Amino acid sequence: MTSTVIYEGDLRTVARHLQSGTEIETDAPTDNQGKGERFSPTDLVATALAACMATTMGIKSRDLQVDLKGMKMSVQKIMKPDPRRIAGVNIVFEFPETLRVDEKARTILERTAHTCPVMKSIHPDMEVKIEFNWPAAVQA
Repeated sequence: MTSTVIYEGDLRTVARHLQSGTEIETDAPTDNQGKGERFSPTDLVATALAACMATTMGIKSRDLQVDLKGMKMSVQKIMKPDPRRIAGVNIVFEFPETLRVDEKARTILERTAHTCPVMKSIHPDMEVKIEFNWPAAVQA
């Protein structure tokens, strides 16, 4: 078993990761009768995609001897009604200005991100846009 989820009432859940004991609380978003005081479950899906991409890139970067520490992703989730669902996710990657990666390694890392397990699990109707903003010195 991976986790347990307890519904605490008032549209809040507490998920507990069984191996580590860490917890994540969720709330319904304000546009769906919630307080929006925590990540919503759909926020977690979009955020999980970014985290998965970063993790798989981190694994591959070890092989390439590239340090991605400080890489930042901005995540935008787009919802649609009837039925309410995630219609799209936009992720923008920003890399530290000090990072130096050649074009071959950059291509490998981008391909790795696009093949992470969460990306492979997303329904094809969900539009995913990814932007990689490598430091200017890398793009020359």
